[in-house]
Amino acid sequence: MANVVVVGAQWGDEGKGKIVDWLSERADVIARFQGGHNAGHTLVIDGKVFKLSLLPSGIVRGGKLSVIGNGVVLDPWALLAEIETLRGQGVTVTPETLMIAENTPLILPVHGELDRAREGHAAVARIGTTGRGIGPAYEDKVGRRAIRVADLADPETLDLRIGRLLTHHNALRAGLGLDAVDAEALKAGLMEVAPKILSFAAPVWKVMHEARRAGKRILFEGAQGALLDVDFGTYPYVTSSNTLAGMAAVGTGLGPTAIDFVLGIVKAYTTRVGEGPFPTELQDETGQRLGERGREFGTVTGRKRRCGWFDAVLVRQTCATSGVTGIALTKLDVLDGFETLKICTGYELDGERLDYLPTASEQQARVRPIYEEVPGWSESTEGARSWADLPGNAVKYVRRIEELIQCPVALLSTSPEREDTILVTDPFAD
Repeated sequence: MANVVVVGAQWGDEGKGKIVDWLSERADVIARFQGGHNAGHTLVIDGKVFKLSLLPSGIVRGGKLSVIGNGVVLDPWALLAEIETLRGQGVTVTPETLMIAENTPLILPVHGELDRAREGHAAVARIGTTGRGIGPAYEDKVGRRAIRVADLADPETLDLRIGRLLTHHNALRAGLGLDAVDAEALKAGLMEVAPKILSFAAPVWKVMHEARRAGKRILFEGAQGALLDVDFGTYPYVTSSNTLAGMAAVGTGLGPTAIDFVLGIVKAYTTRVGEGPFPTELQDETGQRLGERGREFGTVTGRKRRCGWFDAVLVRQTCATSGVTGIALTKLDVLDGFETLKICTGYELDGERLDYLPTASEQQARVRPIYEEVPGWSESTEGARSWADLPGNAVKYVRRIEELIQCPVALLSTSPEREDTILVTDPFAD
């Protein structure tokens, strides 16, 4: 059976939630492989709205196994609150429907406090984080001082982990003017949630391997987008993990040969939350119109998104770095009614034309978009479920995007409703 990785191919917020939900109905296992509770998915099922941050989108579907992989950083209190919210909406969440990798690092209160303190420090340039401790938790992971899910099962091991962690953090806190962390209070908080978290703990790498051998369909779900990747994104205005498709293997313990199809989610225009370069950003009435029509506010944070024209240069670049097989183009209906549209086909930097975004952040901030104008359409595309339902100029717009990004459209989404989807290529086809 085919296994599919879903990644955002822009700066996140591309509409992954609906697409993952649409695909998860046909998957057996849905695995989240990176990120934390700073990114969210909004699902609309039979008119009911579900907002997820940590839990894989498949959790709202009966008969599926949802997995939180080791590539995720997990806030145990946020997870338990999210589970309770879903249970209040009638969703069953049990150890039979949800598994957490035993080697998943935890986000602790100390991480969020450090995150917010650094962002608010006058001497430190703002990155635009959500202040939820994602970055500091990943720092502790690579610094080999993280507390992981498995550590919750042994109080003596937990003492050692907390001691090593606070040796580092209390020194940082002193420099930022924060009080030292009470080790006993931190341990007490962890021991209180430990039984609930450990009930979901499992050797996820083994479970995934066995599922693959049994011919199960696996859907790998990422958070954020490729342009926020810590290596290939607009560094330093990025997240603290790898958001590219290759992370699906590392972040779940299943080898890269298990990946059969990479679906890149791409919005029909471009948006970004937070700080950092944005070559096609529109700070005018057109940008405001895109934001209002697309309801561009963050699922988790509520932050207003910056909006701009479609950037084919960036999407072509992210399709290459993630090995995208086909894209799912979302929010085409937001462009209804525009007389003309613009697509960025290249950049100008110091008189030179570029067909990629340079690595240096100073150069990224100075590139200027080179646009190609295409005719818009006055008819509505909202709710279209076949190519025949689309205006001719909308079809031409999609085809031009395919040419420019050098990648075919596999799915086309025309509204938040999951059934309003045009299937071109089935990612799960054997």
